Amino acid sequence: MSVLTRDEAQIRAQLLDVHHYSVDLDLTVGEDTFDSLTAIRFTVRAGQDVTDTFVELKPAQLRSVTLDGQPIDPDGLAENRLPLKNLTPGEHELRVDASMRYSRTGEGMHRFTDPADGESYVYTQLFLDDVQRVFAAFDQPDLKAVFDLTVKAPEGWTVLANGVTEHTGDGVWKAATTPRISTYLAAVAAGPWHSVRTEHRGLPFGIHCRRSLAPYLDADADEILDVTRACFDRYHEKFDEPYPFDSYDQTFVPEFNAGAMENPGLVTFSDEFVFRSAVTDTERQTRAVVVAHEMAHMWFGNVVTLKWWDDIWLNESFAEYMGYQIATEVTRFTDTWTEFGVSRKAWGYDADQRPSTHPVAPEAVDDTASALLNFDGISYAKGASALRQLVAWLGEKDFLAGINTHFARHRFANAALADFIDSLASATDRDVHAWADAWLRTTGVDTLTPRVTPAADGTCALTVDHHGSRPHRIAAGLYDPDLTDEGRLTLRTRLDLDVPLGEPHPIGKRPALLLLNDGDLTYAKVRFDADSFRTVRDHLSGLPDPLTRAIVWNALRDAVRDGELPPTAYLDTARAHLPHETDLALAEAVLAFARVHIADRYLTPEQRPAALATLADLCRDLIRRTEDGDNPGLRLIAVRQFIDVAAHPDTIAAWLADGTVPGGPELDPELRWRVLARLAVLGATDEAAIAAELQRDPSATGQEGAARCRAALPDPDAKRAAWEAMFTDDESADLSNYLFAATAQGFWQPEQADLVRDYVPRYYDAAVAVAARRGPAIARAAGHWAFPAHAVDAGHLSLGQACLSDGDPTPALRRRLVDQLDDLARALRVREG
Repeated sequence: MSVLTRDEAQIRAQLLDVHHYSVDLDLTVGEDTFDSLTAIRFTVRAGQDVTDTFVELKPAQLRSVTLDGQPIDPDGLAENRLPLKNLTPGEHELRVDASMRYSRTGEGMHRFTDPADGESYVYTQLFLDDVQRVFAAFDQPDLKAVFDLTVKAPEGWTVLANGVTEHTGDGVWKAATTPRISTYLAAVAAGPWHSVRTEHRGLPFGIHCRRSLAPYLDADADEILDVTRACFDRYHEKFDEPYPFDSYDQTFVPEFNAGAMENPGLVTFSDEFVFRSAVTDTERQTRAVVVAHEMAHMWFGNVVTLKWWDDIWLNESFAEYMGYQIATEVTRFTDTWTEFGVSRKAWGYDADQRPSTHPVAPEAVDDTASALLNFDGISYAKGASALRQLVAWLGEKDFLAGINTHFARHRFANAALADFIDSLASATDRDVHAWADAWLRTTGVDTLTPRVTPAADGTCALTVDHHGSRPHRIAAGLYDPDLTDEGRLTLRTRLDLDVPLGEPHPIGKRPALLLLNDGDLTYAKVRFDADSFRTVRDHLSGLPDPLTRAIVWNALRDAVRDGELPPTAYLDTARAHLPHETDLALAEAVLAFARVHIADRYLTPEQRPAALATLADLCRDLIRRTEDGDNPGLRLIAVRQFIDVAAHPDTIAAWLADGTVPGGPELDPELRWRVLARLAVLGATDEAAIAAELQRDPSATGQEGAARCRAALPDPDAKRAAWEAMFTDDESADLSNYLFAATAQGFWQPEQADLVRDYVPRYYDAAVAVAARRGPAIARAAGHWAFPAHAVDAGHLSLGQACLSDGDPTPALRRRLVDQLDDLARALRVREG
């Protein structure tokens, strides 16, 4: 498939004004294809000579095309481009009649049949350039148009779209005309939805899911709608531009490739956010943040849209920042920045230290394939961190004034970085252009290290060694022992600093702990002076604020990754302090890093059993500490992690047999599949037990659980079957995106390194082939979930590097492999000490 280049998009934008799409979809013609009839009204601008351009389309069959009533030969379609030749200035109408394929990879029009009840559902995911899988389009973000959509659906289905839909009879649904939006934002979701509807501020609001999830959506409907209304109201307090669409539907859809997608008036979410098993408050918080994030996009992305994909940050960084900030302000989740700091920010730090790093706002993104690679920890977490630093430097009042100027100047149009900076500059005397150059046009992570210098009078002064180039407005926290509570630390003061410091800053008596970036307002790695590190080692759990502890844990994590702190020292610190932790996001993040990175990658196979034993003991302590029911979320985290690190099957097998952990919780479907997967890894279950569990839970997540368990069995035939399911070239048997990921998650296990050793060299050719055949979504899954991350050795690194140089992986796969191999090289360096 040809990808659109930046130059091609600029040329086409100079030639055309696109006014209107009329799209008629027929979803009743079969399970493999649907019919798509599109009429596009557009103008070739005056002053242009007779000219050529093209429209994008990727059909199963192109039946007919007419331009201004005259037929165009369908055989002119080359890959995904239909040439439009000899266009003259003035108005034109293009009509395209095609048969289109349903997707099983979450791209285009995805079709899913629920194994729980046999009901089918379809939904669109047209981002970034997948509209051509559904209807013909001039597919670039700066050719906005008005959309009219009509859908014929099977009896009993409901059709949802960007605007309010009306059933006109005979299965035909008509959506209200949209305002001007970009092609990637058009949306439809159809099926026998279970819906909960309400009204807020005169607009219809709705939440929807497949019928088999109805009881779980109903259980959380009040919480979801309360969060939605609260966020909606707060955005109207902050933004002068009112919500501009006619309704607000949130649809939880199956096998979704992302957390959510901000289609105007019809936000689609992964239906993993409809919780059918017990979850922690951190997981509920994440859902609330995603609701706030997607709603922010109604302004950042939908009202004002990027001109081209080099300004992804104008969408994602803002939505990421606003999602966390608004959720903190208006929901019961008042500590969201702790989770951001310990998990999302770590995602950004890791991405920014790989060879694939890029600026938050790159100078140029050459084509759509390259653009798709930049939806990463930099565009989301680093960009949001940069905005948080901007607000700290600029002040929220001026920040919001600049944003509102931006909305007013570019309403229902497109904008670029320069436009946004000009809007900010109109609201402040500060040099925001210089700030943007320093923060948005550069790569890498700055490092801040304190130096405390004593003076003759017993006082001290602080200097900050600054490795990097960005200015930082930070706070430095000075902590002393709490004289009334041994082991606790108390905050003496927080100093506001601008780094680089001009002169040493007096701090009085030396504190026990000096913590840079206390409050986490900037994006930088921090280090400790020697005395502060001793305090951290002995008293980390005595820090009073979870966000402060998050900064410390991040600093320790970074030190391990950079080879400055032995992995065993991190484990020792976790063993000493995590049993006293109360914050769920912190406990989960520390345990996950200790298990996935330290035990499975940074320590040698000989060291791994001791690490797992340490983590199991730590989890037992947490389970014992929560026996009184005081912190059920922490207990659930500890139970999950205990299952994942179990080196012997007896305890967890007994839990599965009894259907409960002694003292709770009962084993719901998520925990049962988790236990069974670990038993499979340990060789303590078999196909009969997996089949019995699948009969007990025949849902979509049950199907994924069974695939994961079968792939994890330590049996050559099971490994062979899993490999063939993922990589065999048989279109009729291709796994969906979710079943592919589940199978891959089960396949590679550190305990089974000898069994799967011969598959490691086979991986690269297989991944290259499946990525080329099945497209970007499967390429990302193959590069992430199917990568043999457990194989930390120089031979594996050489195999991967040879694939990058000689194997010709697709762009989506190449990016994943570059990142994975850099992580592999880092793991080797950490092991070497």
